[in-house]
Amino acid sequence: MAPAQQQQVQQAGFSLPIPYRVFFLLIEPISALVGAFYAHFRQRDYLLLTHAASAPIFTPMPTGTSIVLSQLANLYLLFALNEALVLRSTSDLRVWKSVLFILLLADLGHLWSLKELGWEIYAPWNFARWNAIDWGNIPFVYFGALMRIAFLADVGMPKVAAKITKPKKG
Repeated sequence: MAPAQQQQVQQAGFSLPIPYRVFFLLIEPISALVGAFYAHFRQRDYLLLTHAASAPIFTPMPTGTSIVLSQLANLYLLFALNEALVLRSTSDLRVWKSVLFILLLADLGHLWSLKELGWEIYAPWNFARWNAIDWGNIPFVYFGALMRIAFLADVGMPKVAAKITKPKKG
């Protein structure tokens, strides 16, 4: 079959609604970079905000804790780069949905990791006791997960975004 006769499956370019563009390409990557900064460069503050009762205040930071926090910072950086660079580099809706689905799983894992603080930490009526990191760990992650679910469900997406041309048979 001659190259001119070959039909390839192509994704139609899609127009990303502004709320998704602002959140996935700007707000969330910046927020993840802030998390990376604190987890790596401000480790004591990060631990104090996460759980003050168990944070080493007057003792040196345990080496293992410092290593794990730097690894966490690296994952925050990966999260930020996936959104800021990978999603910016393509208009392939399948790539977007794959990346956002994986990040949705990460959201669920992030929320699950807080269970040691007690189940009441998740309740929205406890917002008055939340500190800065709790606001990032709970409602911000809930909001990010809801944005991803909405995107994966095509909420607000133009109908042309899901259109894929199929290869001709024969």
